[in-house]
Amino acid sequence: MNTVSIGKAPSIRGEITVPGDKSISHRSIMLGAIARGVTTVRGFLRGEDNMSTMHAFQTMGIGITDDGETIRITGGGLHGLKEPGTVLDCGNSGTTIRLITGLLSGQSFFSVVTGDQYLRKRPMKRVVEPLTLMGARIIGRKGGTLAPLAITGGGLKGIEYQSPVSSAQIKSSLMLAGLYAEGETTISEPSLSRDHSERMFSLFGGDVTRNVTGVTVRGGVELTAQDVTVPGDISSAAFFMVAALIVPDSELLIRNVGVNPTRTGVIDILLAMGGDIQLLDCREVSGEPVADILVRSSRLKGIAIGGDVVPRAIDEFPAICIAAACAEGLTTVRDARELRVKETDRIIAMAENLRTLGVTVTETADGMDITGAEQLNGGTVDSRGDHRIAMSLSVAGLVAQSPITVTDTECVGTSFPTFYPLLEKVVAPC
Repeated sequence: MNTVSIGKAPSIRGEITVPGDKSISHRSIMLGAIARGVTTVRGFLRGEDNMSTMHAFQTMGIGITDDGETIRITGGGLHGLKEPGTVLDCGNSGTTIRLITGLLSGQSFFSVVTGDQYLRKRPMKRVVEPLTLMGARIIGRKGGTLAPLAITGGGLKGIEYQSPVSSAQIKSSLMLAGLYAEGETTISEPSLSRDHSERMFSLFGGDVTRNVTGVTVRGGVELTAQDVTVPGDISSAAFFMVAALIVPDSELLIRNVGVNPTRTGVIDILLAMGGDIQLLDCREVSGEPVADILVRSSRLKGIAIGGDVVPRAIDEFPAICIAAACAEGLTTVRDARELRVKETDRIIAMAENLRTLGVTVTETADGMDITGAEQLNGGTVDSRGDHRIAMSLSVAGLVAQSPITVTDTECVGTSFPTFYPLLEKVVAPC
């Protein structure tokens, strides 16, 4: 089990580019595989999660090559996938297993999906239940609520589904199934989750209609291969944004970051806390808004976080918790129950680790209250195999009074393999 120790930094300075967006990278492989023609993808994130998606589609007969700069996917059209001769291993990736379960529900063959010890504990009922309503036949552990899942696809019919939670994984899984369903499939949410699938479906020529809180997909429409450029992942940029905000005398420019409005909740939250953050050179690439982000050290203050901003920042909350721990006053987080069903229960994990660092934290059913500390303690903290928790706690080490040792850091490779070298690059020498 790898451990990393991070000590206090004098400042954070420089200019960096973070790896490609994980969500967009997943979807580029999936849609490229079922489109007609050769799709090229630049800026693809070669983290373990995305490689799990790539390997799954290679196992289903899709030709995918990688020269180190460009991914080329030779798509077979909507019905070009082949029945896999083995179980599809999704590794640690919740996006892979949930989205591919929707896609496999539309295929005229049998398949089985599974994942690592952490993924096999994550809830699958949230996609299995609506896919079953569409006509998919899915069985698995505990009544189909946990992986491994066995899927017998085909014969789907469009439905109107009101999702009980705002989740891009649920929405995207049903959208992929909807490509194969008779008629139209409509998914509505309490509030709009990230819309990368809607944007990429449109880019590839899918018949997609959007409204304020929902999307409709018409089945049977063939997709056409595209050239895709993946912007930098704002979830990865968030760790460096928080680092530059909390470490004194810092100024950091993060280039080429995706600033999709359904993903910029972290920026809105950090701005509300008093963060000095500017978006520069705003532009659009492959249907996604992109900008350079300039961040300067700031005196942060506690705020109330809840409502519609939460699904727009759901993956960034471990980093936001570090900002709250370094802010003046009380930060309250509500409406974030979804944090309990991530790679680990992030509410419990962050609360317990922050207490180890001397921060006063009170858990609630759907969030937590964090009272900012004048000085974080050092010590040993446990990532619990969660990549975002490992990176967030590492950022905390930059301002702690003594080094913070983070255990079980292998998980960082699932989304940000170059995180630690990049962090070392921006820490100014003493």
